[in-house]
Amino acid sequence: MRRVLFRAAATVAAVLSLAASPAPAVANSYQRGPDPTLASVAAPYGPFATAQAKVPPGNGFNGGYVYYPADTGLGTWGAVAIVPGYSALFADEEAWMGPRLASFGFVVIGIETLSRTDSADARATQLLAALDYLTQKSPVRTRVDASRLGVIGHSAGGAGALLAALRRPSLKSAVGLAPGSPVGNIDLVGDQVPTMFIAGQRDPVVTPAYLEKLWATLPAALKKAYVQITGVDHLFATRPNTVEMRTLVPWLKLALDRDTRYEKFLCPTVADRTGISMYRSNCPL
Repeated sequence: MRRVLFRAAATVAAVLSLAASPAPAVANSYQRGPDPTLASVAAPYGPFATAQAKVPPGNGFNGGYVYYPADTGLGTWGAVAIVPGYSALFADEEAWMGPRLASFGFVVIGIETLSRTDSADARATQLLAALDYLTQKSPVRTRVDASRLGVIGHSAGGAGALLAALRRPSLKSAVGLAPGSPVGNIDLVGDQVPTMFIAGQRDPVVTPAYLEKLWATLPAALKKAYVQITGVDHLFATRPNTVEMRTLVPWLKLALDRDTRYEKFLCPTVADRTGISMYRSNCPL
């Protein structure tokens, strides 16, 4: 009887020991590609081969292009929609970003607006329509994880991205590239989406003073980052910009993929301050 009781006690102790032990770490299922380095995040292209397709007008926006990793063996990918600024065309100004972001492991849809003079509010509507098209109707919809979506916009398109985040709090990221404002000011106090500003130190259109006020309206606890690029004007995002990308790629990896390997590039501060005149963040991201 003593032996039986001893074995029973030992079994209970073993069970309790297992329950008290921390569970083994589970790998991030959205982690893609090799371990990143300072050189790799600043490279012109990432580790994945890409493909692209033209998107016809319709579905709530004026068509555009979709860029995506060609690899079909790693599961689905996070995705972003990009919209240009007032009077601009994505094909002329932001198209360089499509294949570059796709090569780092994202599906990207860059859209043309219904009118080149559409308001920020209309651009927000079209960004969300583009994400709905991408995840529900597009030829690459099976490659996209509809739970990991973000928006990016330049100037008036940046204001549109911020408005889209206010309308759809399920988004995982909103990035304003020199984000402008609709009539009146955007009040971001209700923002629940991780938000990044990337702006120019010498931007005479969306000035540093304006962005200071806009930044101050973001909730204190929100995951957020603000990158100011040294010496550039309002058009920095309309041509390839390494400083922009070496901060944007880690941000998207964290926000969309939860890939904590990229935290070191943005927290507690940027790993490479070259070309950056000011940086703020609410780490951990």
